[in-house]
Amino acid sequence: MKKILLGTIALIALVAPASAADLAARPYTKAPPPIVAPVYDWSGFYIGINGGGGSAHKCWDLVNMAGVLVAPPVFMGCHDATGGTVGGQIGYRWQTANWVFGVEAQGNWADFRGSNANLVFANVQDESKIDAFGLFTGQVGYSWNNVLLYVKGGAAVVRDKYRAFDIPTGLAIDTASETRWGGAVGAGLEFGFAPNWSVGLEYDHLFMGHRDVNFYFTGVFGLPPGAFAGTGRIGQDVDIGLVRLNYRWGGPLVAKY
Repeated sequence: MKKILLGTIALIALVAPASAADLAARPYTKAPPPIVAPVYDWSGFYIGINGGGGSAHKCWDLVNMAGVLVAPPVFMGCHDATGGTVGGQIGYRWQTANWVFGVEAQGNWADFRGSNANLVFANVQDESKIDAFGLFTGQVGYSWNNVLLYVKGGAAVVRDKYRAFDIPTGLAIDTASETRWGGAVGAGLEFGFAPNWSVGLEYDHLFMGHRDVNFYFTGVFGLPPGAFAGTGRIGQDVDIGLVRLNYRWGGPLVAKY
């Protein structure tokens, strides 16, 4: 029995090294590459189009009538000039961490119209129209990857046209026009839906203040055409809502590990 046990131990000692030699070496596996998450970068020049609507609140006071000063001014009424607008914008943004800074110029055609019955002159309707406006603003925003929330502020300019017409006939009695500068503030939310494309919503308020506007006769009812008719002090504030589409040049995506 002792001889059998010793023989078995000797056999195991001879077979074990050979079996271990026959086992394949463990293959080398390369570590998987790190996951790269694309991060949207708002930096670069951009150009775009916009469209929407607006409303201009206008109040008229009579301060001069055919060369005669009216003091104190006499209130002639208020109205809202509303309508649609379409235009474009161009600008530049640069991003640092999550903060985005920018400058922008915007120009729009508009058709904001409104009128009210004159409270001083019977059968006279006062009408106004904004047919264009522009914005020159700076921006400060905060981004969450491809979502950007921003505020803006700067200068605004509007092109106004006015007329007072006879209600029974519809004939314009006198007219005026002006280009008025003021201030603008606004806010927007923009979404990058492709590497260089973004779409957004924006609201702007224009502080256009009060200004004395001279009116001139058109020549109806025997009034001398081109003669000075009077001066109206017109105050206005404008509210605008826009949908914007932008295309941007620059590095849209940055790899982040």
